Amino acid sequence: ILDEADAMTNDAQNALRRIIEKFSENIRFCLICNYLGKIIPAIQSRCTRFRFGPLDSSQIMPRLEYVIEQEKIKVTEDGKKALIELSGGDMRKVLNVLQSAATAYNEVNEDTVYSCVGHPSKADISNIVNWLLNFDFCSANKMIHELQINKGLALIDITYEVHSY
Repeated sequence: ILDEADAMTNDAQNALRRIIEKFSENIRFCLICNYLGKIIPAIQSRCTRFRFGPLDSSQIMPRLEYVIEQEKIKVTEDGKKALIELSGGDMRKVLNVLQSAATAYNEVNEDTVYSCVGHPSKADISNIVNWLLNFDFCSANKMIHELQINKGLALIDITYEVHSY
């Protein structure tokens, strides 16, 4: 099993191609990648592709609760919801953010999850929309910029969330 196979150099992929050709009768390889276009055509042609879509919350929640229980992590309901929302259906991301938040904070809640990943919270977006609608441009821009600096937020994340609001 080769995870993150799309991170392999072309030379490494060509070497792997030769290994696959040489031992294809008695060995099977499983290549896992995020970007199929980064895998050379010679390997792609020797593989069967399986595409996995994002998981929904009903699939993520049982495993998340199992990990929380096994690791004895203090997580609030809004923390679980934030983990799932930010993951975009990626179980690895849920577990990585959970681990980071649990390491950095005594309790994992919505605020600590958003703070841990540097993503604007719903409250931040609500404030930004309020500023944009109720203040002149210069004042709103200044407040948004201060929020960016204080919380380490990326403008692209703010823009995306305001658009989705």
